[in-house]
Amino acid sequence: MPVIKYPRIRDPLFYEWDRKAQKCGLRHTIYAVNGDQYTGEWLDNLKHGKGTQIWKSTGAIYSGDWKFGKRDGYGSYSILDPVTKEYKRVYTGWWENDRRSGRGTFFYPNGELYEGEWSDGLRSGWGKMHYKDGSTYEGQWLTDQPHGQGLLQLPNGNWYNGGWKDGKKHGPGKYVYPDKGQLLEGIWVADIPKCGVLVDFGRDDAPAPTEFPLPEIKLHDPAGVLAEARAMFDDSHN
Repeated sequence: MPVIKYPRIRDPLFYEWDRKAQKCGLRHTIYAVNGDQYTGEWLDNLKHGKGTQIWKSTGAIYSGDWKFGKRDGYGSYSILDPVTKEYKRVYTGWWENDRRSGRGTFFYPNGELYEGEWSDGLRSGWGKMHYKDGSTYEGQWLTDQPHGQGLLQLPNGNWYNGGWKDGKKHGPGKYVYPDKGQLLEGIWVADIPKCGVLVDFGRDDAPAPTEFPLPEIKLHDPAGVLAEARAMFDDSHN
């Protein structure tokens, strides 16, 4: 009985071309239509793994981890200085879903520096900010503002340690004036001390003490007075 041979069915050529065009694994530099370029690893046509992206419009560069087309993992982002034509670091640290998330260091254009935790691209968690004027804040942050407990140290040596809310001193805290040798312990509301006790604190070693020491005022249970003020503050904000 004769053997009938049927022609082998082949996929159209464009199927083969499409398979070859699929980006998966390590690739050389790929240029986007807008001029952006990426060199690194791919998975199912998405940047995935280690890679470097350069944006043509800004000259910015990111080198680090990618996950399904977005910056995710550890990486460094830098921008091109238009004058010196050198790259300046902007952020080095952890990313999630294309935003700063986790621990990282951010370098501001004016020379300020933040080292700490991030969430959804904003300073949130515990971190330390180095300001241009020489002051520092170390403590808790929420949505890019000091919020919670934190220590602010000023260039003149004064410091505040206590509560914060929306970037302002808020709640129980201590403000120390080493230059005057005084300590104010009390309750703050929106950066304003509402009540407290001012006492001499290291006055003998202060470089510019007040002319006369503070008189000793005999308060009945001063600790209890502050505790009562704190309780009233908490009740009014609950």
